Parts: sequence; C-alpha cells; structure tokens
Amino acid sequence: MRVDVNTIVFPLPNNELLEVVERSLRVSFPETYRSFIKENNGAVPNTNKFSYNQRENIVEKFLCILNDSESDPINGWYDIEVTITQIGDRLTDNEDLVGMNVVPIAALFSGDFICLDFRETEEPAVIIWFNEDSEEFSPVTQKVAPNILEFFEMLSE
Repeated sequence: MRVDVNTIVFPLPNNELLEVVERSLRVSFPETYRSFIKENNGAVPNTNKFSYNQRENIVEKFLCILNDSESDPINGWYDIEVTITQIGDRLTDNEDLVGMNVVPIAALFSGDFICLDFRETEEPAVIIWFNEDSEEFSPVTQKVAPNILEFFEMLSE
C-alpha cells in the first residue's frame, strides 16, 4: 500500500513512543503496523477504497501517534489516544477492562473507524467499528481482514 507522502504527520513516532502507547493501551502492535506508523504516521492512502460484504468503504486517513497532541490542533484530533478518549466506552463490552482490546487505527468517511481487534487472538484482526450503532459497553463491529497485512493489501493499487 502506498500513501500520499504530503499527508504524513511529523514528527514520526519512534520505538520509545510506540512502547509508551502500547503500555498505556496494554497491547502489542503487530510489527507490520509498527513499521507502517513509524514511516506513515497519520497518512492518507493513495487507494482509500475497500470493500467487504458488497459494501464500499473509504478511509479518510490513518490515525497518528503524537508525543503531544495538544501542540498540533489539526492532527491532534486524529491521535490514537485522543480518539480512544472520545469513544473508548463504546469500543469495549467490558467496563472492568484495563487497557484496550479494540484499538482504532484509521478514520472512515462514514464516521466509523478501522480498528485492530485484540479480543480473540494474539495477532489482531482488522475490524470496522460502527459509530452510530455502538453504545456504551456495546460495540458493533465487523471483521474485514484477518490481520493488518491483508487489510493493507485491500488498499493496494
């Protein structure tokens, strides 16, 4: 998958910042995703359409990881941790969960999010989280790819 290089958000996250975010969320990102975000933080994919179940979706942009989201008023809204702060109670069905088991990684034009789903396997599946259908502790999701690499392939030209 290729991205519009003019949309990459700087500074790019390094391993140390990724580890801080992973500890905060209590997840371990797949290496494919770690490599992607370290090079393409917050980018818009060149091919931003993908289909599942005969339904077309459009990726607005990948979320970013920022050291200080408040210092970037435009991209700060697209920081993964800021996004989780806004929708976190609707991402999980377990109110006692410490950390996250569904992590948003991309915004869709529909207001939904592409997420990594850590609920069932060590390697997270890629799902769509439906914003309008989800309620507090009652997320509505649909699996679109078994892993991040296959999702990236869905966005390849």
